[in-house]
Amino acid sequence: MNGEIIYGTISIQYSVEFTKRKTLGITVTPEGEVLLSAPLGSSQEVIESKLLKRARWIVKQQSYFLSFGTHTPPKKYVSGESHYYLGKQYMLKVMIGKTNSAKYKGRKPGNCLVELEKIRFTYRETEKYKAEELMKNWYREHAKIKFAEIAEPIITRFAKYGAKPSAIYIQEMENRWGSCTPKGKIILNTELIKAPKPCIEYVITHELCHLLHHDHTKAFFELLEVEMPDWKRWKNKLESFMT
Repeated sequence: MNGEIIYGTISIQYSVEFTKRKTLGITVTPEGEVLLSAPLGSSQEVIESKLLKRARWIVKQQSYFLSFGTHTPPKKYVSGESHYYLGKQYMLKVMIGKTNSAKYKGRKPGNCLVELEKIRFTYRETEKYKAEELMKNWYREHAKIKFAEIAEPIITRFAKYGAKPSAIYIQEMENRWGSCTPKGKIILNTELIKAPKPCIEYVITHELCHLLHHDHTKAFFELLEVEMPDWKRWKNKLESFMT
């Protein structure tokens, strides 16, 4: 069953699946769809009453997922192009070399930010190895190391709640910065390595909170507030930085 409710000036369209469950559940997908699982025989009046009570949360979730949409033009991976690593801007230099490699060169005092450091790529002209592939591999390798370093003290803090992730993985994701599976595995978006360290700390803390509270409930945000009081600042920074 499909339907629509009006929340202020906002139209919320939804889909309902009737199941043998005893309570009504609401899910907002990364695409912004509102899906409901309702007990068999639930009336439309009951369903829409529940939706109206959760409308503010639904709109907030839709806005949250919408923030992941990218507005930056595609990278060309050519010399002079700027790229980010841990929140700092670097200039890319592509050159012909003897091997396929990506190197991070140290900061040179006295230069302005864009010129401070360079990520140097060398590749054989005769090979089909593109600078884009080299750069993505470089980001992926450094993400594994840095995410583990950043996560360690945060995971230690969460031990007092008896919560510990079963594993931490990284992968490219289009619509999320991170996720927490039902089995306690935390997945982080490789793109996070481009963001400032506190933004990465926010995502890790957010996902660790899901080990204790699966949904974005009041209890979830209360825990997030305790563990990272300035989380809103870094969430907003992440959204503005990566779009």
